[in-house]
Amino acid sequence: MLLVVGGEKGGSGKSTISQNLAVFLARAGYDVLLLDADPQGTTRDWAAERQMNEGLAGLTFEHATGDLRKILADRVKRYQMVVVDAGGADSLALRSAMAVATHVLLPLRPKRRDLKTLPNLDLMIAQAKTVNPDLVVRAVITQCPTLPSQVKRILDAKEACRSFEIEPLDAITMQRNAYDDADEGGESVFEIAASDTKAIEEVEAIAKELWS
Repeated sequence: MLLVVGGEKGGSGKSTISQNLAVFLARAGYDVLLLDADPQGTTRDWAAERQMNEGLAGLTFEHATGDLRKILADRVKRYQMVVVDAGGADSLALRSAMAVATHVLLPLRPKRRDLKTLPNLDLMIAQAKTVNPDLVVRAVITQCPTLPSQVKRILDAKEACRSFEIEPLDAITMQRNAYDDADEGGESVFEIAASDTKAIEEVEAIAKELWS
């Protein structure tokens, strides 16, 4: 399977989700490639930190930008799972990856500036499906505030996705220090010393819905 994690706006946790899902899959026994297609190189920097930590399990990583179709067509023959961090921009890398992916995951915060990208995401998805009609597209609401009073905002964000026929996952991620703590050391939430079971459960729930 080839999962592309992307969107039109940065800051919603695309790299974090890509990294944690790749580690989750590797820990589950899959042969995984994590590919950073974002020119900012957030996941590339994370992978560099990871390589310097001898206590962490190895994870195959590449960095590539531009038209990814040939690269990905080759990599899906070599690996059971390919996870692409396509970054937060409408780019050639994102569009070309969507053209050959099996799954696309669109992280969105429950904020107006993120949800305003839905019309263009809808257009990108429609264009991708003209050449990749079996593409499975899901949204995930991320970095949700923990206050009970904010539940309506989360539900409204999911409904906004549905209004563009982009089905949101039941799973969400909350604002948790564990994600930042893990990122700083090239780790995942499964590996940090001060394990956060809630963060682990969130990543597992995302994976279960994507690949169940």
